[in-house]
Amino acid sequence: MTTSALLTAIGSGTEIIELGQPLFTGMPSSPNHPGFRMTLARRHGDMTRPDGSSAASEVLITGGHVGTHIDALAHVSFQGKLHGGVDAAQAQAGGQFAEHGAERIPPLVRRGVLLDVAAARDADCLDPGYGITAADLAEAARGSGAEPGPGNVALVRTGWARHFADPARYLGQDSGVPGVTEEAARWLAERQVVAVGADTTAFERIPPGAGHRLLPVHRILLVEHGIYIMEHMNLEDAAARGLTEFAFIAAPLRIVGGTGSPIRPFAVVGE
Repeated sequence: MTTSALLTAIGSGTEIIELGQPLFTGMPSSPNHPGFRMTLARRHGDMTRPDGSSAASEVLITGGHVGTHIDALAHVSFQGKLHGGVDAAQAQAGGQFAEHGAERIPPLVRRGVLLDVAAARDADCLDPGYGITAADLAEAARGSGAEPGPGNVALVRTGWARHFADPARYLGQDSGVPGVTEEAARWLAERQVVAVGADTTAFERIPPGAGHRLLPVHRILLVEHGIYIMEHMNLEDAAARGLTEFAFIAAPLRIVGGTGSPIRPFAVVGE
């Protein structure tokens, strides 16, 4: 869908479907990142104006990779190099990235494709630690009739979002988390997608008891191919509505020199 077609569709009875998780204190967060915290800094009545009005405001504490977010290309290096051979140590000098920072991530207004691997395997949710293969992705694409192509956004559903309210189970440090394997990551890269996303804490298979010690899929996508990664998505509503392809919209905060950013992603579907 072109941008002009998208704008026309939005004005003619379309539906917008949330693809992200809400932010709240105590939500699941990777142990590699600070958790999300919100508290009121000022409450109604703390200060009342002469006309009787008052205002409330909050303090937010969060990392760039907490909740539904997107990884910038500065997020992962391999053998000291970022995507395109950029020297990671030099790029991060001064406490922020001079190259590949979050402010460089473009707004995403793209064709989105949902690869519902759980449904393709006749499951509500994939088993803990299940490794999604290239054959799994191809089968999901065949079943939906929609395969990702150049410049598209590919979203992989495992069904794991249904565990989001149970942080220990969702993070799967002991039990594992389903996710894309290296061969599946290369399948996506071969299709020249611009970004990928999943409904888990990492766009990776997390084996039982292994935690996040190794993240080879991040290396393949971010470092080798310059493909952005979105995590902690919620694809349950999209799957329940039978979505296969749609207009995908998301934009990061322009965090200068950051390694990632919270996003609020949507699927836009016409009548």
